[in-house]
Amino acid sequence: MPAPTNPKKRALMPSSKLRKTLRAAGHHLSAIVQVGKEGLTEPVLRQLDEALLAHELVKVKIGTESPEDRFEVADRLGEESSAQVAQILGRTVLVYRKHPEKPRFEPRAPGAAAEVVEREKPRRAPKGRGGSTRAPAKRGRGAAATGRRASAGARRAPPKRRP
Repeated sequence: MPAPTNPKKRALMPSSKLRKTLRAAGHHLSAIVQVGKEGLTEPVLRQLDEALLAHELVKVKIGTESPEDRFEVADRLGEESSAQVAQILGRTVLVYRKHPEKPRFEPRAPGAAAEVVEREKPRRAPKGRGGSTRAPAKRGRGAAATGRRASAGARRAPPKRRP
């Protein structure tokens, strides 16, 4: 199979379950590293390296005033930081590098399970019989039964006493 000639495809990591998980996790992230008018400089690469050690998955925003093309910046980000580019979306690049001690998205050892670590979703109580521990709602008994105060117009004035 020939190498892709589309510039959008050449910098990306191979399509896999890992890449899909990274894209899903990166959707909610904010850009931590920004490439400005001077382009991809050594301080920007140091900042990216620190961010990858802390977060493992980082969004990089490429400013419109950057002298380099966004695909060139993505290529250089992957090469010079020894990371993988998971996604290029507009001027935002999603960069991933496996954490050396505590990987969050990949298994630690080659013999470990090949599953991608995902967060557990909280379980909901099943609907139907016996699933609820709440008391049934009381209906038709007015404000006193529901615990709500009656509106000012609905309250009755106390009866007047006759002399």
